[in-house]
This record gives sequence, C-alpha cells and structure tokens, in this order.
Amino acid sequence: MRRLVVLGAVLLVLAGCGEDPDAGPGPATVTASPSDETDPDETDETAEAEETDGAVPSRAPQVVGEAATGLAVPWGLAFLPDGRAVVTERDERTVLLVDPEAPESTRVEEVGRLEQAAPQGEAGLLGVAVSPDFDEDRLLYFYVSTSEDNRILRARLDEDDRLGEATAVLTGIPNGFIHDGGRLAFGPDGFLYASTGETGVGELSQDPASLGGKILRITSDGEPAPGNPDPSSPVWSLGHRNVQGLAFDDQDHLWASEFGQSTYDELNLIRPGSNYGWPEAEGRAGSSDFVNPRVVWSTDEASPSGLAYADGQLWLAALRGTRLWRIGVDDGEVGPVRDFFVGEYGRLRTVAVAPDGMLWVTTSNRDGRGEPAATDDRILVVDPG
Repeated sequence: MRRLVVLGAVLLVLAGCGEDPDAGPGPATVTASPSDETDPDETDETAEAEETDGAVPSRAPQVVGEAATGLAVPWGLAFLPDGRAVVTERDERTVLLVDPEAPESTRVEEVGRLEQAAPQGEAGLLGVAVSPDFDEDRLLYFYVSTSEDNRILRARLDEDDRLGEATAVLTGIPNGFIHDGGRLAFGPDGFLYASTGETGVGELSQDPASLGGKILRITSDGEPAPGNPDPSSPVWSLGHRNVQGLAFDDQDHLWASEFGQSTYDELNLIRPGSNYGWPEAEGRAGSSDFVNPRVVWSTDEASPSGLAYADGQLWLAALRGTRLWRIGVDDGEVGPVRDFFVGEYGRLRTVAVAPDGMLWVTTSNRDGRGEPAATDDRILVVDPG
C-alpha cells in the first residue's frame, strides 16, 4: 500500500489556485438553447447564470470526505459494477483501484502500469472506461499517449485484480505536448465515445480525414460504429479544439466540455456529423455552418475538464477556474448555472458519479500548473445536495 487515504468527514486542507490565483467567482454566460427540433443558430438569447430561470436544487453541494490522497495527477476515473473505482495517473502511467469499503491501509491499490504511455506536457495515461459487459469480459479501455500517437487500448482485469496485457483497439490519433483530448465514455447505445484534441494544430479539427480535434464513436473492437455519419470513419463530430469531458444525460444526449483559447470555454450538446467551429470560431460562431455552444465561460472561470451527469444536473470540473460548476439540463436545454468551491481545492480535473450517488472529484494540483496542498492530489467525495 503506497498512499494514505481517508474517507468520511475530514478536515480538508486548502489547496492552491491554478494559473490565475486572482480570478474570483463570476457569472457564466448561458446560451438559451432550443430543443433539437429547432435550429440552435436561430436563437440568440443569453442570461447571466445567477439570473437564469428554472428549478434550483434545494441545497448546495458539500464535500463530505476524501476517497484517496497522495495521488499523482489522477486523470481518468470510472466505476466498476461492484462500486470500486479505476483511476489512472497521467504521469506515473499507473492504474489504481480505489475501494471505498476497504480498510484505510488497503483502500488504494496499484493493479498495473501501461508502459506504452509516454508522458509529456498534457499527454500520458489519460481516460479510462469500463466495459458495459464487465461482469462477463472484465475489460477496461484506456486512452494512452505513446511516443508515436494517441491510441485506445484495452486490457483485462483478472479475478485477482491484476491488469493483463494491453492491446490496441484504435491507433493513429494525433498526439502532442498539448491538446491530446483523452476522455472515454461508453454511451447508452453500447458504443465507445472518445474525445481527441488537435495538438495545437487547429486545421486538424476541420480535416475529416484526421482523427484530431474530434469526438469519435467506435465499437468495442475499434471499428467505426454503425450509424456514424461516414460509415467508414470513427468520426462522430468535428471542429473541436480539446474536449476534456463527455457525459450522457438521462435522455441520452451527449454533452462535451471544451477548452477555448483565450476568450470562451464551451459546453456543447453533441449531434452526429455536426461541426463545432474550431479554429474558425471560439464561442458563438454566428454562422449556420457551425453549431453554437450551449454555455460559454471566460477562460479564467473554467478551463473545463471532466463532466458528469446526475439527477438533472451536469457537473463540470474547472482547472484554471478552480471550482465545480453545476448546470441544469432538460431535453437538451440549459437551466441554472452555478459555481461552487471557488479556489478552495485548487485545480479540479475529473468528475464521476459513484453508485451511491455521490460525486467523486479529482484535484490536479501536481500537474505542473498548480500549487499542491500537503495531501494532493486527492479524490474529493461530494454530496451533490
């Protein structure tokens, strides 16, 4: 056992802020979006988050404990059917199991390393997804930056919780020092969705032949999924800069959080075959060629990363913004938007919903851009309220 972990009500040490320690809380700009039956570019209503109409949950979220401490840039987080969490450490190339029911001394266990990963900058061992048929196949999927490319690997977690040999499912995704994408999520259709970045080369986002700057949709064996816009391609949507979060709501809508460059970060509702504008547009495009975001933030309020959905709310972790955003959604439309924990825990990277309904939120203060507290990086346990 190589890490101290604490679960339950604890005294949490204040973490440092991210790139902009003077950035205070502020309202987001919400693009009031119509339903899927209406062209979103025909509507241009905006409202500040604090003034947005709609039902607001009865109480604010509360941090009630820590599932793990002393981690090194935890990036991917996904739950097994038995309630344990698979966690990836970007720079260490390690795969961990976190068992909230285990004794403190054995709660975090290293189950394997993916030696193919070649960490640099924002690249390394990134997202993880659990097979929808895990009880039968025990397969885990990983988004990995190698010395050649970004790729999706899969490996079997055996009955003794040892990670077997990883084999490639999809290769040839562009990689770089920055903007590697990396989020994985199985959709309600059973197919695997993956976000990719444009590695700082904006024109890749608009190139349909490139896998960079896209959201991909593939089978569990890496083939283009049936129903893709181009049956021969894994590309589901294009025109993305660097999508860092993917989440499906209870009406099977796919949402994606995306880094802007200098003005607007975005929350997008993803439609197959649609173009989200980068590098021609950042934020609202003002062109029928591109789909507008449903929410935009200033870049010092967000740098949006992980995304999760629970009970009518999207939860979005902010890196530079050092906060957790809550966004109400219903049938593809956006409701109230509020931020919490501003500056309290530093950079927040990933959000996942545990089987008991709690949110697990990872800090990312040891990624070279934060100011780590003594117990960073951590997985915070948040009661969503």
